[in-house]
Amino acid sequence: MSTGGKAPPANLETALLSGLAPDGGLYIPEALQPMAADALNALRRRPFSDVALAVTRQVLGGALPGDVLQRVVEDAFNFPVPLVPLGERTFVLELFHGPTLAFKDFGARFMARLLGALDGTSGDTLTVLVATSGDTGGAVAHAFHGVPRTQVVVLYPDGKVSRIQERQFSTLGGNVHAVAVTGAFDDCQRLVKGALRDADLARAHRLTSANSINIGRLLPQITYYFFAWTDLPRVENDLVVSVPSGNFGNLTAGLLAKRLGLPVARFVAATNANDVVPAYLRTGRFEPRAPQPTISSAMDVGHPSNFARMEVLYGGDAARMREDVVGSAHTDEDTRACIADVEQRFGCVLDPHSAVGYLGLQRALAERPGATGVLLATAHPAKFGEIVEPVIGRPVHVPERLAMCLEREPVVTRIRPDPRELREVLRFTGSS
Repeated sequence: MSTGGKAPPANLETALLSGLAPDGGLYIPEALQPMAADALNALRRRPFSDVALAVTRQVLGGALPGDVLQRVVEDAFNFPVPLVPLGERTFVLELFHGPTLAFKDFGARFMARLLGALDGTSGDTLTVLVATSGDTGGAVAHAFHGVPRTQVVVLYPDGKVSRIQERQFSTLGGNVHAVAVTGAFDDCQRLVKGALRDADLARAHRLTSANSINIGRLLPQITYYFFAWTDLPRVENDLVVSVPSGNFGNLTAGLLAKRLGLPVARFVAATNANDVVPAYLRTGRFEPRAPQPTISSAMDVGHPSNFARMEVLYGGDAARMREDVVGSAHTDEDTRACIADVEQRFGCVLDPHSAVGYLGLQRALAERPGATGVLLATAHPAKFGEIVEPVIGRPVHVPERLAMCLEREPVVTRIRPDPRELREVLRFTGSS
């Protein structure tokens, strides 16, 4: 179903290839059948691939044959997902061990393989359009790089992503095209949505999106919420999960996991100064605004798209949402202090986004004595070395696959946030 409420229901393939519903809304599962308690308990301490296969089978039903879904899952999630203890009753789920060292690898790799399984017989070129405030661009670019009959166009705010993040998608070449947009992430997101709503343009280029507005990016993120619970040393009845939040796709996946039967007591919507959703949880009013630049730049979003899905899940009732979600906003000063403190006490180096999540988790746990907390660590600290290293006073180890992209020259097209200029980019990439 669509969050717009005016589009007919769609099957998985239609939702995946369209990106947006015809009414401009975001697709969301019409109904989710919770996993039986015995099936959930049977997944305790199982490998991530086993958990992911069981969860995606529950979510997708019969949309894919079992053997095809198993290949998609095993190929997409072929990297470790460690759950690391950090102090008493606090755990860090490290989601940054994929190819681009960010949690976005889960959704991007799964979506690329799912598209291949569903759209493999088409002879027409598919154009994957994606807006990024940092890690999404690299994850999508790598997931689709070299895929036949596919072009990838990555839009990002010029000068507002880290150097490493930019290099991860601007140095690949081939079917991946980097487009720097004068403005903010919200401008990039607006261009993507506008292109998808333009029926003629979308048809001419077979446009789809790989942002979390696409349900194919969002659904696989449900898997690691279940894995966090199954991998805890003991069953927890009062579990709090903190989610560093920008466009709120990651948190929305957690809320869907809860509807699938995951026993989470509370989610923390952890943000930086761009606290539109925490403000909504306080006041009941959703008031988008221009984003403020911060050191946790991937979360610098003033109008998060996935809030539309959150609203639908709770029927537009802020009081109901507050029962599951608590907001928490933190300054750059607090974020730096957190990075230093966690490194000194535990020897664990957090990137700025994960540090915001840690701050939100500790605040929530202080209000729930005896609860257990899980922090979703969303990116490797080396991706933000220019911020982290001065705080901890030493270099951060840079994994080889990250260092390699810094040695290559970027190729970037620059445009204004003008749909006409994006049309020209698409016309060029469609002929390449």
